[in-house]
Amino acid sequence: MPLVNFKQGKINYTIHGKGRAIVFLHGFLGSSKIWETYIEKYSSLYKIILIDLPGHGKSDCYGYIHTMEMMAESVKSVMDSLGLRKYILVGHSMGGYVALAFAEIYNDNLKGLVLFNSTALADTNEKKLDRTRSINLVKRNKGNYVRGAILNLFNPDYYQFYVDDIEFAESIARSTSQRAIVDCLEGMKNRLNREVILKFANFPVLFIAGKKDKVIAFDTIETQSRLAKSSYLCVLPEAAHMGMFEEKPNSQKYLYRFFGMVYK
Repeated sequence: MPLVNFKQGKINYTIHGKGRAIVFLHGFLGSSKIWETYIEKYSSLYKIILIDLPGHGKSDCYGYIHTMEMMAESVKSVMDSLGLRKYILVGHSMGGYVALAFAEIYNDNLKGLVLFNSTALADTNEKKLDRTRSINLVKRNKGNYVRGAILNLFNPDYYQFYVDDIEFAESIARSTSQRAIVDCLEGMKNRLNREVILKFANFPVLFIAGKKDKVIAFDTIETQSRLAKSSYLCVLPEAAHMGMFEEKPNSQKYLYRFFGMVYK
């Protein structure tokens, strides 16, 4: 697998297909593997780039707070190494936070942005306390934390239908080191509010939101979708925070339409 030097470590990525570029960024406790079932859908038309964010998958952990800005820089390092200047970023959850930080720093490189179960809001004080409690739990028992965290991402009304997906997501999360989990929790806890990025975005923005999401309230995403001049809100009525698994056909359809519109 290709690796790019970044700071004192390496970032892992894979490339699939040819054409105009689309970059997929996974969420917290994930890896580029969560998007692998999407490759076949799009790689016949586009160059699909899947990146393991720092501390996840096969990318190195950097041993300090993984800020959204630092992770955005790691994405830019990959794209620069490929000689690509314009692309669409698709960010799930934490990947969306990274994509927004990227948009703030490297605005000229964005052709379009997808926030998949993600938000431009910073953590509330209550959420910051939750992150701190999570950090303490991870340090005491990473396994228990991972199991509870993954289950919380899916709609409990349909657990029986997601058994394989839950196990898949949990297996990826279990491979994430304790250090990386803590570093990313700290980074998310201290991230900035980036609603202004949406307000002044000079590229189209797609929001894909789960109506049953317990991690990021649907109402807040609906409100943010009105900020961008060129924005689109697609609702997954039965999905929680893992829409790419919970409502895969609809998710693929919405992404396909957006890519086609941006790259028409």
